[in-house]
Amino acid sequence: MKSSATEKEYTIAVIPKVNGIPYFNAVEEGVLEAGKDLNVHVLYAGPLIADWQQQEQLVKEYIEKEVDAIAISANDPEKLGPILLEAKQRGIVVITWDSDTNEKYRKYFVSSVDPETLGRHVMDTLSLNMKEKGSYAIITGSENAATLKEWIKWMVIQQEENYPNMRLLEVGESNDNPQKAYMIAKELVEKYPDLKGIIGGSSVGPPAAAQAIMDANKVGEVAVVGLSSPNLVGSYLKNGAMQVSTLWSPKKLGYLTVSVAKELLLGNEVTDNKSFENVGVIRVKDDTIIMGQPIDFTKENIDQYDF
Repeated sequence: MKSSATEKEYTIAVIPKVNGIPYFNAVEEGVLEAGKDLNVHVLYAGPLIADWQQQEQLVKEYIEKEVDAIAISANDPEKLGPILLEAKQRGIVVITWDSDTNEKYRKYFVSSVDPETLGRHVMDTLSLNMKEKGSYAIITGSENAATLKEWIKWMVIQQEENYPNMRLLEVGESNDNPQKAYMIAKELVEKYPDLKGIIGGSSVGPPAAAQAIMDANKVGEVAVVGLSSPNLVGSYLKNGAMQVSTLWSPKKLGYLTVSVAKELLLGNEVTDNKSFENVGVIRVKDDTIIMGQPIDFTKENIDQYDF
C-alpha cells in the first residue's frame, strides 16, 4: 500500500528516445537535478538506438519495479500503447515528453515548444538562407516519432503557404544515428547537384549535413539549418557550413518533466500559466504542456551557450 504524499519519496522513471547523444545527455542533467531538488528518486535510461521495442522492454522493467511514474519520449506513437496502458492499469502515472504517443496512452505530453510555432520558424530560417527559392531536403530522426512528424508537417505547410519557389525533394530517416545521418546528407549532395538547403529535424542531422557540405566543398552553396544543441554545431556555425540551429534548453525540459510528474503524483493539476521553479511559466493547450519559445543559435551568439 502506498504511503501518503508527505511521507513517500516517489520513484519517477524517465526514458529518452536514445541514450548517449548530447541532447539526451543534457536532458539527463535536468532530470537528475530535479530529482535532487524535488526529493524524488529518478531513474534515467534509454535504448542504444531509437527503437520502440527496447523502450517497451524498459517500461516492462519499470512496471516490475513498481515505479510511481513513467515519462517517455516515444519512438512510436502507437506500438508502445499496450505496455503503457498496462502501466496505467497498475496505477503508474504515465506521461510523454519530447516525443508523444497517441493521447489515450498517457495523461500529459510535455512539449518543449508548440509544434506549429517551431515548424514554421525553422522553415523561416531556411527560406531566409535560401533567398526563398530552390530545392531542399529534410533529415529527420525516426519517421515514426510523432513529434518529429508534427514538426515536419508544419515546416512543409509554412513552405507551401509562404515560399512557393522552394521545393521539398525528400525526407531521409537517420534513426538518430550520426553516421547514418551523415551518409544521407552525403547522398543528398551527390544526388541533387542543385540542392540549396538541408533541414536537420533531430539533433544529429544538422552537424551531419554541415560536415557533408564541407566534405563536398559546398560551403556557402547549400544552407543548413535545423534542430541541434550548441556544442554539436558550434564549429559549423562559426565556419559557415551551417547557418542557424534552433532548439530550447534540453536540461530545462528534463527538469520540467520530473516536476510535472511529481505534481501529478501529488494529485495537483497542471494549469495554464503555472510557474515551475527553475523552468518558468508554462502554457497548457488541452493535454499538452508547452515549456516555451524556441531559441536560435548563430555564429554571433553560439559562445553564450554550453550544452
